[in-house]
Amino acid sequence: MVNKKINSSTIWTIAIIILVLGLSIYIIIKDNTNPSQITKELAICIGQNSELYVQTGCSACIKQEELFGEYLSHLNSTDCFVKEERQICIDKNIEVTPTWIIKDETYKGVQTIEELKSLTGC
Repeated sequence: MVNKKINSSTIWTIAIIILVLGLSIYIIIKDNTNPSQITKELAICIGQNSELYVQTGCSACIKQEELFGEYLSHLNSTDCFVKEERQICIDKNIEVTPTWIIKDETYKGVQTIEELKSLTGC
């Protein structure tokens, strides 16, 4: 009888721990993507006042693009991996992706929405 109580309480404890861990991971992932900071109007403004250079398969580029969520298509973006766009990146001396060009200044690496707002004047 004692064995069954221990096993039953152990199972419940493990189930609760798994549930709490799963919920915690979900909240952390959801908070890190945070697409709620971006609006369509802001994405359009940033896209009109900047150039974004990315590369297919680049994890930092994916992180950068995820910040724009459904409004990603409003960015003025060039994929340096695509054969037809590669020469543009060479001509602009893009060595690292993601790279932003804003007001003739180059910014390498992932930029936050707040940084992009400030840099573009949006």
